[in-house]
Amino acid sequence: MQGRIHSIESCGTVDGPGLRCVVFFQGCSLRCRYCHNPDTWVINGGQKVAASAIIKKITRFQPYFNHHGGVTLSGGEPLLQPEFAAQILRECKKQGIHTAVDTSGWVDLPALEKTLPYTDLLLLDIKALDHKMYRWLTGKEADKFLTALGVIKEHQTPLWLRYVVLPGINDTPEYISKLKQLISSLGSMVQKVELLPYHPLGVHKWQKLGLNYTLGQLKPPADSAIDLLYQKLQQNRTVISA
Repeated sequence: MQGRIHSIESCGTVDGPGLRCVVFFQGCSLRCRYCHNPDTWVINGGQKVAASAIIKKITRFQPYFNHHGGVTLSGGEPLLQPEFAAQILRECKKQGIHTAVDTSGWVDLPALEKTLPYTDLLLLDIKALDHKMYRWLTGKEADKFLTALGVIKEHQTPLWLRYVVLPGINDTPEYISKLKQLISSLGSMVQKVELLPYHPLGVHKWQKLGLNYTLGQLKPPADSAIDLLYQKLQQNRTVISA
């Protein structure tokens, strides 16, 4: 089984618990306005590699994972290559390695069925919980995400929810209230909520690719503003008990 990846980070510390080997998959269907990795969008880009080679590389790092770390499949959208992702996850599980998948949730249901049985943790990006905002932000309709969310609930996969805060755009009381409702509806599946401050660090990639970056005037939110949003969500900024 072969697939396409963008890169591998051997010592990731933010894409799941503990020290992680992060495999960035190539290809994404969404076109998020704040994306900091637009160079992962094209499915035929990156490098073609065998799943066995990825697994071999991951297992070399296993002594550093201890009982907290493991592997995270990120992207791009890793579930655009479900068979490839499933093989890596399955083999890692066999070797006792903790597995996480960082996904937008805008994925086909068969992709979830193939991968969730081998996924210990899902890092789920909440793009928007409003149809109009979802379309504006990603270029796609929200229905596919909402359908996938139902399947994720059925599997009861532990979740870290991630929400990029765009000041003045998606941090209004209305949007934060919807996010709070979602968190509540997922109950004990939610292990952690991460409000990720918008940042423009990937703009140079847009420019290099000749893409039009539409958030150029947006400023990152202050730390205090993020803290206030956590308070409104009644969530801790670091770890939420399951």
